[in-house]
Amino acid sequence: MNICITGGGTGGHLMIAEALVEAATKAGHTAIFMGSTHGQDQKYFKDSSTFKAVHFFETTGVVNQKGLGKLGALGKVFKAFLKARKILKEEKIDAVYSVGGFSAAPGAFASIFSRVPLFIHEQNAVYGKLNRLLKPFSTSFISAYDKDSSIQGYPVKEIFASTQRERKSLKTIIFLGGSHGAKAINDLALQKAQKLQKMGIHIIHQAGEADYERVKSAYADLDVAVELYAFTKELPSLIAKADLGVSRAGASTLWELTTNGCPALYIPYPYAAGNHQYFNAKFIVDECMGWCELENQQLPFALDEILVKPDLQKRSAKLLKYSNTDVAKKMINAVEEMI
Repeated sequence: MNICITGGGTGGHLMIAEALVEAATKAGHTAIFMGSTHGQDQKYFKDSSTFKAVHFFETTGVVNQKGLGKLGALGKVFKAFLKARKILKEEKIDAVYSVGGFSAAPGAFASIFSRVPLFIHEQNAVYGKLNRLLKPFSTSFISAYDKDSSIQGYPVKEIFASTQRERKSLKTIIFLGGSHGAKAINDLALQKAQKLQKMGIHIIHQAGEADYERVKSAYADLDVAVELYAFTKELPSLIAKADLGVSRAGASTLWELTTNGCPALYIPYPYAAGNHQYFNAKFIVDECMGWCELENQQLPFALDEILVKPDLQKRSAKLLKYSNTDVAKKMINAVEEMI
């Protein structure tokens, strides 16, 4: 079976693509990727040895544009759509799997107009505008937050399941601000660094490239030992070491922590489209599997309350019970069955 995986823009979408191509390849299928020259698509897959071929189109987001900018963005999508339709035919693609994001538009529309079955994964609790538009035309629509979804759970790389464990005591904390970092999370980590060190809690911190030097200097001034990164691809092993996370509520990181059994205090990015990070975190909090606090002056108090009584084992056990492994494999199996 020849599959086209399309979408991206942000790391969240691309991590799903990574999990899907891993599962497709293990099942003996061939996969190509369609993304954009903008966003992080090329950073993830430009030199990929897993995909048979990768294609990056000159596209940008449409919904965030105004006036002539919107028309220009639509024009780029249309040109890319024509290229994508030709590629689907040349590569004899049997199915297209969209992981969402503006990068998915050309490949997804090419799928519909070429009558190639379109499968969609929605990563957030609030549907993206493109996915809302495409859902009626899809062969299958998967969402971890929808109880009626034919596949429950969220596709993450296999390593998060293979290293999962129940957390029983707080020995290591990890601060995650997303691929670009988050100043609010960085400041919270620095504010609590000396207290954490006195409690004997090891600190792992991904600060983001833009804020790395400031954070590094601040830790040195505080005389606090820390495992500090600007950006790292070793996140799976770092999460596996952690007993508690402090993180943005982007879907991929949220479900990686969930799958691994690591409870977290989620601090949603306040400017996320449709406030989707808040609703991602709310889903976890409603099931008593973690905590959520908005980006405000209460953050230090929220973390203090958790440090006093983390109750990790109860929440970690619930995370492990709720998380589904082999979700990417199930998604690929479903494609096989439907086509």
